[in-house]
Amino acid sequence: MLKNKPSFLQRLTGAVAEEDEQAVPLTSSVPETEEIKQDYQEEKKIIKNKNKEKEEISVVKENIDIEAKKDESWLSESEGQLTIDVFQTPANIIIQSTIAGVQSDDVDITITNDTVTIKGERKNEEIIKEEDYYYQECYWGKFSRSVILPVDVISEKAEASMKNGILTIVLPKAEQLRTKKIKVKNI
Repeated sequence: MLKNKPSFLQRLTGAVAEEDEQAVPLTSSVPETEEIKQDYQEEKKIIKNKNKEKEEISVVKENIDIEAKKDESWLSESEGQLTIDVFQTPANIIIQSTIAGVQSDDVDITITNDTVTIKGERKNEEIIKEEDYYYQECYWGKFSRSVILPVDVISEKAEASMKNGILTIVLPKAEQLRTKKIKVKNI
C-alpha cells in the first residue's frame, strides 16, 4: 500500500513530480488499468462540467448583453419625465418645472378642468461620442408629464411663462360649490 497515492498522470506516464519528494516512484510494471480508467473518467467528467459551466456563463453574458441593448433601445424610444412642484394659493394652482435648455416654442401644454400635460423636447446642439463622456446625467430628447389636479381649474384663463429655465403655469381655481342649506316644507 502506498503512502502517497500518485496522480492519474503519474500513474499513466510513470513520471514522478520533482517537488513531490515523498512520492513513491512507479515501477515499470503495468499499472492497475481499472483504477486508471476510473480516474480518467472522473477527470473527464470534471473537465466536461467545467466546459458546461463556461458555456452557461457565456450564454448568461450574451443574454445580459441582449437585455442591455433592449433597455438602451427602449430608453431611446421613451420620453423623459419632468420633475415638477405643484402648490396652491388661495386663488390658483401653480405648477413649476425646471426645463433648462428648452425653447418656449418646444413646449406644448394641454389643460383640461382637472389635468395638465406638459410635453416638449430638449435638443442637444453638440454631437458628442458616447465614449467621450465621463458622466452623462442630463436628459436630452422628448419629455412629458401629466398631472391630475386636486381641484378643478378654469383652463381658458391659465397662463404659462418661462424665466431662467423654470416653467411656471398658473391655473385659476374654478369656483367651488357653495354649500346651501334648504328647509324641508310640510305638504
